[in-house]
Amino acid sequence: MGFTLALVMSGGRIRMFVVETIARIRRAHFVQGKSIKAICRELRVSRKTVRKVIRSEATEFHYERDEQPMPRLGAWRETLDGLLAANEGKASRERLTLIRLFEALRGLGYAGGYDAVRRYARGWGRERVATTSDAFVPLSFAPGEAYQFDWSHEVVLIGGATVTVKVAHLRLCHSRMLFARAYPRETQEMVFDAHDRGFAFFKGACTRGIYDNMKTAVDTIFVGRERAYNRRFLQMCSHYLVDPVACTPSSGWEKGQVENQVGLVRERFFTPRVRVKSYDELNAWLLDQCVAYARAHRHPEIRDQTIWSMFEAERPSLVPYGGRFDGFHAVSASVSKTCLVRFDNNRYSVSAHAVGRPVEIRAYADKIELRQAGQTVGEHPRCFSREQTVFDPWHYVPVLARKPGALRNGAPFKDWLLPAGLERIRRKLSGSADGDRQMVAILAAVLNDGLPAVEAACLEALREGVHSADVVLNVLARQREPAAPLTILTPDALRLTHAPTADCARYDTLRRNL
Repeated sequence: MGFTLALVMSGGRIRMFVVETIARIRRAHFVQGKSIKAICRELRVSRKTVRKVIRSEATEFHYERDEQPMPRLGAWRETLDGLLAANEGKASRERLTLIRLFEALRGLGYAGGYDAVRRYARGWGRERVATTSDAFVPLSFAPGEAYQFDWSHEVVLIGGATVTVKVAHLRLCHSRMLFARAYPRETQEMVFDAHDRGFAFFKGACTRGIYDNMKTAVDTIFVGRERAYNRRFLQMCSHYLVDPVACTPSSGWEKGQVENQVGLVRERFFTPRVRVKSYDELNAWLLDQCVAYARAHRHPEIRDQTIWSMFEAERPSLVPYGGRFDGFHAVSASVSKTCLVRFDNNRYSVSAHAVGRPVEIRAYADKIELRQAGQTVGEHPRCFSREQTVFDPWHYVPVLARKPGALRNGAPFKDWLLPAGLERIRRKLSGSADGDRQMVAILAAVLNDGLPAVEAACLEALREGVHSADVVLNVLARQREPAAPLTILTPDALRLTHAPTADCARYDTLRRNL
């Protein structure tokens, strides 16, 4: 029952009435003509209460005490105010509970109970919130002036498994155009990739970017608006000609548009739970949903325009898209004797000649690049599982030259997909006593001659009905030989008018003369 409550004084006591009781008193007196005494006996209320209802003609009453008596706490109000104010100024993890404040007040000589302190503290808190509540000024942005960036966490089904994905949100402040893309992580390389894909979709960037104080962008927070930004993050902003601005800590309203976008995307795009096969499918679907929403919904301020039409009008004001930023997160790592480096709870292989010296790992959103002394010594698709090993078998071919027996049981060579010609040669050599040694010799030739040349040599040898390494290497050697020189054409001035006649009898004449 949702009746309004009313407080009425009766005989020095406070009695609580619902609006229904007041209505019954009024009907009993004005409609049924019952006396006050009869009403009191029937409804079990005092005469004073019935007279007040009848004479006032009010349908509800509110009782408010003019002054709260505090016989014990009254003398300690100023002290308790000081304790509450000091406690409010502390960090959240350092604040004392009300029990601790009560104990501190008792230590100063307060003789009252805890309930009085608790009620007073809660009233003090309500008054403080009422006096310090914030008011906000509506913001307006010019075309191309600013965008806002934020992250959210959403739950989806990818390949039948429940996964919490991290969704990067970009929003143009003028047109309200939205962009969202899902990632497995919130790391810096994902931030770079999200900006690049967002700006490529917008076909430009704004002159100012509004962020919270995420660790991938801000290293240190100073007083006011001063920030020490991450070096790589500043490089990205410089590439896209963006001036970064960080919000005040715990002040989400300073980027309220993208905060609202997070809720909108969660409600409209991720409810009910999305089922996809891969991140690529999820992100293609997200982009379609963003475009469809912008085309179908009106701009919140300019009601005769859709978000998409405002976005089309804003595009010429954007800073032109300057191409992809080389957005990687770089760390150094040592190379194990098994040609592996460890990164993000996984292992990746490098070329065998890189063993013994550290390498630089460049982590992108979708790949891992391994560099040493300015040269690339490995490149792999990014793995987001845990304790996985990603091999490139070609990294281990120089090791096979010394240990050809490892070709049969080596972990990098399990399920190795070779080109058709090389795979046919491998199958034919598998039955030979020295088949592993011959196959290693063919694979080693790839390092010098290249895979297309070796594949062509294998196919030529197979057409001739042979498959030994010596034949394949001989074909490669012939391919490396320089081409025969072109025949020189004889000028007309040097051509013979009468060609000499061949006469073998002249040799017999010479023989007889000897």
